Amino acid sequence: MRMLRKNKPEEMTHADKRAQLEQVMRHENSSILELDGKEVSVFTPSKPREKWLRKRTHVKLRNVTANHRINDAIANEDGPQTLTGRFMYGPLDMVTLTGEKVDIHIMTQPPSGVWIYFDTEISNSSGRISYVIPENKRLGIGVYPVKMVVRGDHTYADSYITVLPKGTEFVVFSIDGSFAASVSIMGSDPKVRAGAVDVVRHWQDLGYLIIYVTGRPDMQKQRVVAWLAQHNFPHGIVSFCDGLVHDPLRHKANFLKTLITDLHMRIHAAYGSTKDISVYSSISLPPTHIYIVGRPTKKLQHQCQFITEGYAAHLAQLEYNHRSRPAKNTTRMALRKGSFGLPSQPDFLRKRNHLLRTISSQPTGASGNASHRPERTQSQSESDRERERERSQRSMSIATGCWGRSAASKLESGTLGQK
Repeated sequence: MRMLRKNKPEEMTHADKRAQLEQVMRHENSSILELDGKEVSVFTPSKPREKWLRKRTHVKLRNVTANHRINDAIANEDGPQTLTGRFMYGPLDMVTLTGEKVDIHIMTQPPSGVWIYFDTEISNSSGRISYVIPENKRLGIGVYPVKMVVRGDHTYADSYITVLPKGTEFVVFSIDGSFAASVSIMGSDPKVRAGAVDVVRHWQDLGYLIIYVTGRPDMQKQRVVAWLAQHNFPHGIVSFCDGLVHDPLRHKANFLKTLITDLHMRIHAAYGSTKDISVYSSISLPPTHIYIVGRPTKKLQHQCQFITEGYAAHLAQLEYNHRSRPAKNTTRMALRKGSFGLPSQPDFLRKRNHLLRTISSQPTGASGNASHRPERTQSQSESDRERERERSQRSMSIATGCWGRSAASKLESGTLGQK
């Protein structure tokens, strides 16, 4: 009895946190209808679940977690508007979704929350789909949430398509080179360089489109975007490599060249490490507009501007010396001013994320041993998956603010708690 009494307060504390979480989740769901003063509908798949087209698919997907992702798309109003996604399962993309239906939805009038079904595509042998928006359905200038749903199990991926006029100016940030103070963004709690978020927000406030580039494979999109969201980085386009590549710097350069030559965009400034200097120089960006974090060297001192005293001092110089001017394009009203996550990050969402991280670190008694296994290897019952999926879709329906959360199918402590 003494042992029971001794353990009781700990158990009640854990239960209280669960109850708090449920209350926060109810608060979140009720707040969906009040986003930006307009009604936002909960996303509901337009097509019911169907049997897999291939019999092997059911066996292949047993006890694996979805890791779907959609590339952030950029297009001109009068040019082709293409969406590309890849649908994979398991750690390190062990299982490919081959020959199955994927339904494409776009919120054409954000923030109304009305999702429009556009079409259904069949994934190819590498799990990819590519969809060109028909000419009669082309989107005007703006930022539009995209959701692709796998017909067979209703797992999904989220992203955005940004439609811009020619001449749009942008500022580039290399994620690892500019922001991460630790060696790897995938560490337990990778630190952000002090003042980095303020510098990005400074350029966003001036009307520039923010472009984030990384040499990391797209299979890491969920974690990297979650890391950006955790630290409230401003909204922007994130470019990943298409899988593991031998020359990530070339990928960065080719991506930026595409923006400049094919979409007629204009780069104004770029941030990164010394490795990125060659990338930015290859697109004819002058040294005065290349900002590099690190110690200056004689060899490179004429090829860039070194940020030696931190981002706070750099931001002060930008403002004092008038080295940053407002963007010359007319897209400032169309571009999002929020951060990753909700535009204003309400208290209830921050509290929910904190609770989820706290609960995920709590012991679970008899089932504690199972909780230490990798989440992706644990099986779930269909009813549990369905409940989590519905809860996740309610959260993701705040899509006008849930920027780029290329989540799979579930809202779970393991996902939101990743660092």
